[in-house]
Amino acid sequence: MMNFRAKRGVTKTPSLGAKSLFRVSLFGILATASACGSVPDFADALEGSPLTSIGREDRVPIDRRSRFREILCAVNAARGKQFPVYRPCEDIIHRFPDEPVGAGAPVNLGPPRTQFRIVVVPGLGADCVAGLVTPFRYALENLRDQGFAATSIEVDGLSSSENNARQIREAVAELDLKPEERLVLLGYSKGTTDVLEGLVAYPELAERVAAVISISGAIKGSPLAEGASQSRLALLQYLPGATCDAGDGGALESLKPAKRRQFAETHELPKNLRYFSLGTFAHRDQVSSLMRGSYDRLASEDPRNDGEMLFFDQVIVEGALLGFARADHWAVALPFSRQQRLLAATLIDRNEFPREVLLEAVVRQVDEDLSLAKTDRAPLR
Repeated sequence: MMNFRAKRGVTKTPSLGAKSLFRVSLFGILATASACGSVPDFADALEGSPLTSIGREDRVPIDRRSRFREILCAVNAARGKQFPVYRPCEDIIHRFPDEPVGAGAPVNLGPPRTQFRIVVVPGLGADCVAGLVTPFRYALENLRDQGFAATSIEVDGLSSSENNARQIREAVAELDLKPEERLVLLGYSKGTTDVLEGLVAYPELAERVAAVISISGAIKGSPLAEGASQSRLALLQYLPGATCDAGDGGALESLKPAKRRQFAETHELPKNLRYFSLGTFAHRDQVSSLMRGSYDRLASEDPRNDGEMLFFDQVIVEGALLGFARADHWAVALPFSRQQRLLAATLIDRNEFPREVLLEAVVRQVDEDLSLAKTDRAPLR
């Protein structure tokens, strides 16, 4: 990741042992709760429309699921089998009964049609687990191979979204952008809330942005944040390879549903930007062992969760819904299966996922919509 600022000086104690390490890790913190009551049937939860659970009758996201599926399947057919993990297209994203039929328009698999730079903003504790895994590492390499400009920035993994919003503004100000080049901010998990707060707080940041991509974004927070401890989260500083410090201590507060509701009720997102959401949820058998406790707790409310968030809390209603990946919260972005083989064989054992194909499809969807917008043929309202 690009390091755009000097880290504050921190005196650290010796690294924790492996067993203790994962008891206090990000994953352990949000995965310790046990289920309450029975878990609803997963198959029944796939009936009906996800749109009715996401917004209100007068305020729902734009349904782009059918076009995104066409783009995803085209990318998968062209390149999917060249990557370490391959899945048939139908096994990558869920299909609900109300998903429209695609129009069959051609999919651009060549160079980008528009000029923008993708900037990834990682999630909770990312700089603390930097010695273990890098979000979208191989997927970003594939994007660059396809001609897309892409980079990542670093924010405080243990700080509030207000703090990180400022850091995003500072990082963007330091980017060497061409006069005509715009940004596409890609937020993963809490990174999305950091991005949205930045766009609202700093108009000069929003002026440089064309679109926002949310992947497993904590738009409405997570019930798991209510029972988690910031002081315990702070122990992530002692993970091997960690580059984080305690920050302002507001990370979990920023993920509480009440905090996210307050933000949505008191702030309006810039209307001249385009917003795209890709959520995640999985059957319990597709969730890594270390996350099944938190999955069960969330499943007592709705089995359509990814082990950290409920599916309907992951969508920006002011934008376009692309769909829901068949993955848990880590598998969609964190390549443990390639960077940490031992963990992938034990605790994080459902991590294999075609991230390269998925991320390229998301970015090609954005590229297509921005291209259509330039010719006044934009499909979004």
